[in-house]
Formats: sequence, C-alpha cells, structure tokens
Amino acid sequence: MNFKPFYILFFIFFSSCVDQDFGEKITKQKIFNKYSNNGFTLVYSDKLFKDKTVNKKLNDRDLFVFQKNLKKNTTVKITNKLNNKSVIATVKSKSRYPNFYNSVITDRIATEIELDFDEPFILIESVDQNSVFYAGKAKTFEEEKNVADKAPVEGVNIVNISTSNENKEKVTKSTKKFNYIIKVADFYYKDSANLVKERIMADTKIKKINIDKLSINTFRLSLGPYKSLKNLRKDFEDMEDLYFENLELLKQ
Repeated sequence: MNFKPFYILFFIFFSSCVDQDFGEKITKQKIFNKYSNNGFTLVYSDKLFKDKTVNKKLNDRDLFVFQKNLKKNTTVKITNKLNNKSVIATVKSKSRYPNFYNSVITDRIATEIELDFDEPFILIESVDQNSVFYAGKAKTFEEEKNVADKAPVEGVNIVNISTSNENKEKVTKSTKKFNYIIKVADFYYKDSANLVKERIMADTKIKKINIDKLSINTFRLSLGPYKSLKNLRKDFEDMEDLYFENLELLKQ
C-alpha cells in the first residue's frame, strides 16, 4: 500500500514520455496535399509575352510551367489526356495568364507529350518528390546539342517519354470529336447541387446545367456538353464571375 504513490507517479511519467514521443513522430510526418486539374493548357511563345497575354517569360527548352494554384518549385506531372504521355516538370513562378487555361507550358513540354495544339487537353497534378520515379538522364533535343556546352539546360527529369527521334516533332491529333463538359463540383446531397444550379441560372445565361447521380452519395453538377471551343470558353469565363474554384474540363 505504501508503494501506490510511486507506481502512480511512474505511470504518469511513462505515459507522458510515450505521448510526447508519439506526438513528435506525428509532427515529423510530412502531410502532402495533392492538387490536380483537368483542362486546356497554353503553350508559351514570345508573342504571348509581347501581347501581354502572359506577363513572364519561359525558355522554350526548359521543363518549367506557370500555374496559379501552386507554389514556386512545386514538382508537377503534366499528362496529355489524349494519349497519356507524361513529363515531370517544375512550377517556375507565379504568372498572369488567362484563367481559362490551367497552366502555361513550354514548347519542349508540348513536344515531349505530343500535344494537339488544337485540343491541348492535359492533367496537371502536384507530385510528392519522395515518390517520383526518375527515368535517369533527361533527353536532350537535337538542336540543344550544339549549344549544350554554352547554355546547359537546367536538370529536370522525364517520366514515360519515348526515346524515338521520330516522335520529337509529332503532334497527336484526336480521333474523337470535340466534346467536353465543365465539371463544377461533386456534392454529397442532391439538394446542395440544386441550390448551386439555381444560383448559376439566376446569375448567368448558361442553359445547359446538369446534375448526374454518380453514386448513392455523389451528385455531379456540370455544364454542357460543348461541341466547340468558343462556346466552352464563353461559359467557363461566365462562371469565373461566380468565384467557383478549380473548375475542370472533362472529355466525353
């Protein structure tokens, strides 16, 4: 009986040590919040800079992108949704460009993923650097070889890239017709989706507003479908005035 206080103190001390150690382990774990967006990308050119469509420059030979939602030096994966070719690139800095586009990429990236310039549909997603698979030495363009010693390209790694020289200047053409919807959001309750639908109808002239049941507790609110880029872009820009975040394009 006389030893009870000692055991109680020992238990409290031991518990506090365990809790502290466990807490330290939790705080040391890095939480990675992944960002992703399906949409059209803008391929940088000096003309876009001169026209002030983009307010910062990109080097055609670099694997850098502009992306408004991600911090500088964020590693991203760029995937051509029409052929699933991908590259790993880096967010260079914040830049101003039309909100219709989910990113600005270089001509090098466009060539590597064989982008269709008439339908530049991509998925951009942030990547945890600890989980990136590096394909080894990055491929160099033929035209870079002549200037590599004087102007070396900054080291960036490429994923899922064909090594065939025949593909360097190829641009993939979609075999499907232009057919997209604008995904506004997924809701747990249909009533919530209806409330947002009513707001869109009241504040815009958009007519094609859909609510689709994806599962028991998932209701998708979307706009469209759109058969032309002109109509798609018009409704997308109208939605910007309602301050919806992370609107996405989905190919049908």
